[in-house]
Amino acid sequence: MADTATQKKAGSRSTKIGRVTSTKMSKTIVVQVIMKKAHPLYRRVVAKSKKFYAHDEKNTAHVGDFVEIEETRPMSKLKRWRLKNIIQKAKLVGEEAAEASS
Repeated sequence: MADTATQKKAGSRSTKIGRVTSTKMSKTIVVQVIMKKAHPLYRRVVAKSKKFYAHDEKNTAHVGDFVEIEETRPMSKLKRWRLKNIIQKAKLVGEEAAEASS
């Protein structure tokens, strides 16, 4: 007879949205997440950034992409996150220049 109020909610993993800054490692991306918060005394919005190492199984993310990462079990010394989905692909400068000249 387990009480339903005391049971832990299954599948409550935290997610973050950030920009990919590096893809130089195999199956690993570095995601920079910018968090904005009001200062408790001065009420000025302060932006803090933090980098997270995330697992990208198929190497689908590229530098400049906006991605959503999800918390997971530790996969290595630094990797505690995995790629959930790519929100917005980065625009390549070379393709834009080629389209403009056509």
